[in-house]
Amino acid sequence: MAKAELLLPFILKWEGGLVNHPNDPGGLTNMGVTIATWKSIGYDKTGDGKVDASDLKKLTKSDVLHVLKVGYWNRWKADQINNQTIANTLVDWVWGSGSWGIKIPQRLLGVTQDGVVGNKTIEALNKQDPKVFLDSLYKARYQYLKDIVNKNSKLTVFLKGWNNRMDDLVKYNKIY
Repeated sequence: MAKAELLLPFILKWEGGLVNHPNDPGGLTNMGVTIATWKSIGYDKTGDGKVDASDLKKLTKSDVLHVLKVGYWNRWKADQINNQTIANTLVDWVWGSGSWGIKIPQRLLGVTQDGVVGNKTIEALNKQDPKVFLDSLYKARYQYLKDIVNKNSKLTVFLKGWNNRMDDLVKYNKIY
């Protein structure tokens, strides 16, 4: 079975540190964790009685692993995925794109595209030939990245980086 700890180094490599890009709809992020995500999954790290940007600024790698597991890994029920490379790709997609990182793969699997991973999605996923499915998954994600930039030209500034991240994910997955 797949393990979130094996994806964490990739996430940390690509997410970097504290960022607040004006064109990023996620707003303030630290190591890829948005302020909205930290408010929903995190806790008051500073002890001032509220969860805010000052807490986000104090994130550790352990905090990011917690967010990865609770907010994204578990959302894909990735502990039940038989193939680490597929789990890495699916969870990284939902990390960066929310429910589209579930709905589009569900379409590829021929199951209901509801953005919720249930038993039917996991069963269909684990029945796939890993290489064939991974190839279709990579193609779909590259296309998704093009499509979102076509829908919102302000995101064009991120496309090269997103494609570089995907290229690196393909390479990273080869170790599994």
